[in-house]
Amino acid sequence: MTDESTRVARNDEQSRYEVFYGGELAGFAAYTEEGDQVVFTHTEVDGAFAGKGLGKVLASGALDDVVARNRVIVPICPFIASFVRKNEQYNDHVKWPNE
Repeated sequence: MTDESTRVARNDEQSRYEVFYGGELAGFAAYTEEGDQVVFTHTEVDGAFAGKGLGKVLASGALDDVVARNRVIVPICPFIASFVRKNEQYNDHVKWPNE
């Protein structure tokens, strides 16, 4: 039987948030930290895990952590930017790159 539980973890050493599915690394959202800003630069989910909604799980887990740490979200990555636009609860915590 396969464990299909998911979890998101911040990996400070590699500057990325990671999503695990059934105990396996399924994807990540890379970031850099600049002062109080967390700049999301790239998000990727392995094709073997496609169709499971892990991108959304990863994005919400990463963004919730940034907000909980009182940091500012800077969405350079198109996937994270799109997710933020669709989820208004992050509006007060975002600094758009062109601002």
